[in-house]
Amino acid sequence: MLKNALLTLFLLSIAVFATAQDFKISDIQVEGNSRIESSSVLAVISIEPGMVVSLEDIDQAIHSIFSLGRFEDISAELTEVQGANILTFVVDELPLVRKIEFSGNDEISKQKLRPLVKIRTPSLYSRKKVDEGIQEIKNTYIEDGFHAAKIEPELLTDIKNEATLTFEIIEGKKVLIRDIKFIGNTVFDKGDLIKKIETRERWFLSWITDRGAYLEDTMSLDIERIKAAYHDAGYQDVKVKPAQVTLVEDKHLDVLIEIDEGAQYKVGTVNVSGDLMYTEEQLLRLVVLQPGDVFSRSVLRESILALTDLYADNGYAYANVAPLTNKDKKLHLIDLNLEVEQGTQVFIERIEISGNTKTRDKVIRREIPLLEGTRFSARRVKDSNRRIRNLGFFDEVNVTNKPGSDDGKTVLEVEVEEKPTGTFSIGLGYSSADKLLAQGSLSQDNFMGYGVRLSLSGSFGASSTTYSVGISDPHFLDSNWTLGGEVYKSEREYDEYDDYRTGGSLRAGHPVTRNSKAYLTYRYEEQEILNISSTVALDDPWIYARESTLSSITAEWIRNSTDYYQDPSRGGITKFSLEYAGLGGTEDFVKSIFEHRHFFPLFWGTVFSIHGEVGYVVSTNDDEVSITERFFLGGIRTLRGFESREVGPTDENGNYIGGEKMGYFNFEYLFPIVKDLGLKGVLFFDTGNAWIDDEEYFSDMRSSVGAGIRWQSPMGPLRFEWGYNLDPRNDEKQSIFEFTIGKAF
Repeated sequence: MLKNALLTLFLLSIAVFATAQDFKISDIQVEGNSRIESSSVLAVISIEPGMVVSLEDIDQAIHSIFSLGRFEDISAELTEVQGANILTFVVDELPLVRKIEFSGNDEISKQKLRPLVKIRTPSLYSRKKVDEGIQEIKNTYIEDGFHAAKIEPELLTDIKNEATLTFEIIEGKKVLIRDIKFIGNTVFDKGDLIKKIETRERWFLSWITDRGAYLEDTMSLDIERIKAAYHDAGYQDVKVKPAQVTLVEDKHLDVLIEIDEGAQYKVGTVNVSGDLMYTEEQLLRLVVLQPGDVFSRSVLRESILALTDLYADNGYAYANVAPLTNKDKKLHLIDLNLEVEQGTQVFIERIEISGNTKTRDKVIRREIPLLEGTRFSARRVKDSNRRIRNLGFFDEVNVTNKPGSDDGKTVLEVEVEEKPTGTFSIGLGYSSADKLLAQGSLSQDNFMGYGVRLSLSGSFGASSTTYSVGISDPHFLDSNWTLGGEVYKSEREYDEYDDYRTGGSLRAGHPVTRNSKAYLTYRYEEQEILNISSTVALDDPWIYARESTLSSITAEWIRNSTDYYQDPSRGGITKFSLEYAGLGGTEDFVKSIFEHRHFFPLFWGTVFSIHGEVGYVVSTNDDEVSITERFFLGGIRTLRGFESREVGPTDENGNYIGGEKMGYFNFEYLFPIVKDLGLKGVLFFDTGNAWIDDEEYFSDMRSSVGAGIRWQSPMGPLRFEWGYNLDPRNDEKQSIFEFTIGKAF
């Protein structure tokens, strides 16, 4: 290319050296060009016919022609014709790339690779752009674990100087991390450090999970995570060098991380200064770090946040707590002074809501426990975020504040991103209790943007059929009253009898406290018990309930303090209900149920939950409690590892007759499997039973353990769980698999 042109120019200089250093040009010509006009080439040089030029002038002309970016090679020739000097620039045009192909790319599709190539078609070939594309392709392969991938460009040119550019790819095998080694670590062993980072060594399921892939950005964050772990352990001078990554025989990677731990620091003196709202002694109670403790940055952040929240809850929205430290490197002590700058007490100037393209402002505004003109409160801002998220209408909720028109005012900004709240589905589902289900539903949780819930659903299965229509307004006539109703019809077949019900209910509720509501529900139901099994004893209680009418009223109290109703990780749900049947009809009983579930967040996004439920039903006349109102346990929603409705008292023929008492507990450990998909695993322990009235609560407890998978699938919630009966009886299975797909009606 350019060096070839210079070589030609050098030979030209030898030819003219014997005559003169400068020579007069009579004519200038261009040869070898087909796509670019000669005039366009000559326009960029300063040499013209009739001029006396030097070798330097010709050299400059060649560089000017190269700057057009159209030629692969250029040479200059000087010929003498009848005493006239003719200067000819011989050019070799770059090929025109008409097509780009990829070869050998099995792991990454052409659609993903094409945008990485900088050359567009049609355009002139550019080695620089080709090299940039090769590097981009290689980086993409590295991200997918193919560190040994090789990419070579191949250019095939036809007689028209038009070319096909093919990237020949040798992918090689996926290269994963064989070993992560730490040097200089004495405080944490390798296992402790591995738990603190995202990068992992390969394992036997890496071909499925891609565990062991090396990502440079992730490793950079991991270095910071290691530093943070040491800072939390008091090692404030720790140094962690960038990871050294070695590709070994194109088969695997070895990662080496070198650590200089330094000395451990402890807390010296602790003080709070500045604008003190309370006495220093009172404020120091919020500071977790105490003299003599290991100096931890995360604990320091907790203390700063506690002080900041205290001031913000009293209207000082822009209070600032600055940690001033004095490090004694000899004694390895850090004296801490938390300097408070409270700023001006602010009030809510206005509330701005954006992003709600469907939901009415008032639906969001009523979930905000702050009014315009009231004093700012950080706690109530956080509560606003939680309550708006729990509406279930939005994918994203962000409640923040910004400065108002003056120092004493702030503007509360509520930004939301709507999500679909209406669903229409027709499909198939399956549960181990109801077998195959054909089901359809039409629901809208935010009808017309008013927050009103409408539902129309039905399911048709091998052993059950259900229809229901319901409506609920959580803020009837813009008040705090909830008003709703439902009508339904169901048919269900059990081993001992068939149960047919038609009924409806009306429900009203009102908040009691910030996180709790009280409800009053009236239910009317007509019921038939048919096809009673011949094995049922004549004195069994349901024999008197072939046809019945239920008219009842239920008082219910529900408290929900969870962080996110649809997928809780902390907080609890408490329910207590008391139902009285006897307002007309043939059923006379009182039924009470108490239930509580609590969630405890643990490490790595895992959650531990405890759930317990206790119930009691008693007849208010001389008849037995109907079989339809008794308690039956067993199955995926109560005690796993037991058949549905087959835990509790039986008659003389072994038929399950249900109990007037029941109590059971579920202990669950939930952990993410694929976080982005909402796929979770669960380990559980269940225990409980149902008893007749003269038996003691919690006697003869039945227990099981097991595991399962849960997924919010496109078809609806999926649960697949295996329970192991810890003490099976003669007629019971040792273990049971159960699963449900689709919503339960």
